[in-house]
Amino acid sequence: MTARDVEAFLDSEFPQMQHGGKSYGIESVRPFGAVVRMDFHDKHVRPGGTISGPAMMGLADYAMYVALLSNIGPVALAVTTNLSINFLRRPAPVDMLADCTIIKLGKRLAVGEVALFSDGSDEMVSHAVLTYSIPDSK
Repeated sequence: MTARDVEAFLDSEFPQMQHGGKSYGIESVRPFGAVVRMDFHDKHVRPGGTISGPAMMGLADYAMYVALLSNIGPVALAVTTNLSINFLRRPAPVDMLADCTIIKLGKRLAVGEVALFSDGSDEMVSHAVLTYSIPDSK
């Protein structure tokens, strides 16, 4: 699937993801990977003025789902079975980018890693590893 195909699928199947205004977008997809963006918004900020851990976890999950769909097609019921994240440094109060690379794509499981960055910076702010379960194609 192209980035546009994935975005159309997500808009159709998961409109609740953009509830309260669109804040997630797809920058690019590639074989075994994707780059996505989360717009900086007050709803993603925690006390202290930084982007919250749950917002970064959601962005990592979104990146993995986009990368997976772009490689296997429109499989709505592919689900996260594990997400582990390391918060490395405080993100800047700007948009965040997540770069996902799928490191194993099997018939039933996919494993990927996601590097999260503040827009305009090369320093990783978080690193996540995710596993997705892919439903049987029956």
